Amino acid sequence: MGKKVLVVGGGGRCHAIVDAISRSEQVEQIFCAPGNAGIAALATCVPLKDTDVDGLLAFAKSENIDLTVVGPESSLAAGIADVFRANGLRIFGHSQAAARIETSKEFAKEIMLKYGVPTAQYTAFESYEAAVEFVAARPFPAVLKYDGLAAGKGVVIAQDLDEAKEALKDMLLDDRFGKGRVVIEDYLEGPEFSFMCFVNGHDVYPMPLAQDHKRAFDGDKGPNTGGMGAYSPLPFITPEDEAFALENVLQRTADAMVAEGKPLTGVLYGGLMKTAQGVKVIEFNCRFGDPETEVVLPLLESDAYDIFSAIADGTKPATAPKWSGESILGIVLASKGYPGSYEKGAEIVFGEGFDAKVYHMGTALKDGKLVTSGGRVMMVVCTGKDVIEARAHANASADKVLCDNLFHRKDIGWQAGK
Repeated sequence: MGKKVLVVGGGGRCHAIVDAISRSEQVEQIFCAPGNAGIAALATCVPLKDTDVDGLLAFAKSENIDLTVVGPESSLAAGIADVFRANGLRIFGHSQAAARIETSKEFAKEIMLKYGVPTAQYTAFESYEAAVEFVAARPFPAVLKYDGLAAGKGVVIAQDLDEAKEALKDMLLDDRFGKGRVVIEDYLEGPEFSFMCFVNGHDVYPMPLAQDHKRAFDGDKGPNTGGMGAYSPLPFITPEDEAFALENVLQRTADAMVAEGKPLTGVLYGGLMKTAQGVKVIEFNCRFGDPETEVVLPLLESDAYDIFSAIADGTKPATAPKWSGESILGIVLASKGYPGSYEKGAEIVFGEGFDAKVYHMGTALKDGKLVTSGGRVMMVVCTGKDVIEARAHANASADKVLCDNLFHRKDIGWQAGK
């Protein structure tokens, strides 16, 4: 009898997770809650919110789900892993206490400084007046972070005092993301990159490095977004950089969380920066990154069910995860107007000769037609002999997605050359 898997979540990241699990010969049936129009081709979509822990628990019990895999941080913050484990169900994802590595910027900073994980110095504030006074006495730019979940929008790099005041007002007076504190950090410079690992207590299994592109438009111009594309491998990261990050950032943090009684049992995402002083941590996430997952999991050659299952059980995978050495690049197609206001419901058609992998982010089926239903709509992913070839293939494929209301960057992976 094949295995039944429930994936919690519904964006492009979860489409990539479902896709990886679907390649396992052990898995007979996949459910995804809530899923999306693209995921529906591989899994049965279940109309449950990713934070409806009681509803998800009842569903997993009724369907005799063998393994649940959690995509978004909101589910982990809601304690889904604790509840499932308390009910004897197997789940891949961190406890609510361990998820604080992402859900509290201040907690993450305390761990890093206590255990010697390289990162920027910081000070935390609850008072708007005190925070403004502190920022005004320091050089700009200033890095301001809301101490909690903010859907990737809780970090502002203020170039001057007026910008800092506006951001601090959002975070501390207007409670834009909820009631919380603000962490103010030293500004670091250098290229950013994402280093994700499967973590099971002290055991850390690295994934291929990737780089996200946050700005909306070519040339890294325009407003910050949830991510407009990603690629792997990274030409500016040396094997020595990667080894340093694995040992001094990811492994050290995994060991620290065990020592703190909050062991990690899922994915640890290191948002890192290569500075003139070496690799340092910008942030940690407690789950797969988005859109990095869409270019990392397609490279997985091992059985995804084996890996997720072993970590859920607190055991070692039979063999360490194996990865393809291919170059890969993904381009996000977004609704015009994103990350501001945008219209939904534009029809999407794939033109003649389209042959790329597609992960759906914000799509829906309406009267049998595929339409836009979100800001980031889908991600077109292609491989190549190098990043430049993968980019050319991905750009050509993105141009074959026919829709009047989509735009995309053409320079994803520019740091790999032209």
